[in-house]
Amino acid sequence: MFDLFKKKQEGTPADVKSLRNNILQFVKNELAKVQGGEGASIKALHLFVTCTESVKHLYETALYANEEGRLKEEIQRIADDFALDLPDNWELKVLFTAEAPAAAIKASQSEVALFIQTKEKTLQKSATAYLKVLQGQAEKELYAITSDHGRINIGREKQVQTRDNFFRINTVAFPAESTHDSNKFISRQHAHVEWDNGTGTFLLFADEGGVPPRNKVKVRPQSGSDPVKLQSTKSGYSLQEGDQIMLGETALLEFRYSPD
Repeated sequence: MFDLFKKKQEGTPADVKSLRNNILQFVKNELAKVQGGEGASIKALHLFVTCTESVKHLYETALYANEEGRLKEEIQRIADDFALDLPDNWELKVLFTAEAPAAAIKASQSEVALFIQTKEKTLQKSATAYLKVLQGQAEKELYAITSDHGRINIGREKQVQTRDNFFRINTVAFPAESTHDSNKFISRQHAHVEWDNGTGTFLLFADEGGVPPRNKVKVRPQSGSDPVKLQSTKSGYSLQEGDQIMLGETALLEFRYSPD
């Protein structure tokens, strides 16, 4: 189902401005293939970023990671130039991942791929996956998650109170009273996983306690690519078979579509 970018593409621009221009030109070229009012059928644009960790900061800056809505505004202007008539509620999702779905269109001058989701076109509608605890002590050793579960929270303790006095339930819970060293560095609001029907994948997000300067969330792809650090609560990581998720210093989860 998925096609791996086996090596870093040659010619990736070394500066943010050139990289941004290349990505926007790539999106522009793909949107130009959509004829006029047909844009009304578009539900979302999914931009998969498959860069290495060493240049991730360039891509984050090029894609306005710290300016919420800015990239969508840029793409909306491109769509308006082609009179695509995008619906008011269209979505833009930027996903950092080791692999891009085979159905996504790959750029030639940057390490991104684009999937245009329409009302009739999605990658997959449902799935079941498993999170296995490899390091650390959680309430269970294996957690089954499905596409209809909604948000699956990961953190220290089963039930915690947030800053706004609401309660958060952690599905994957690491007890605070555990003597396991790995549990000490897991935040109460560390991360969460949720299904994305448009991309047909489970997405991993860092939560408030799992981004710098607090405890970290890091993914090591089974493919052997460089580990990916989640630096923002806004950008999801598209989980692939065999990915290992590090929480804090040493707690580890493994993501698979089979319980074995």
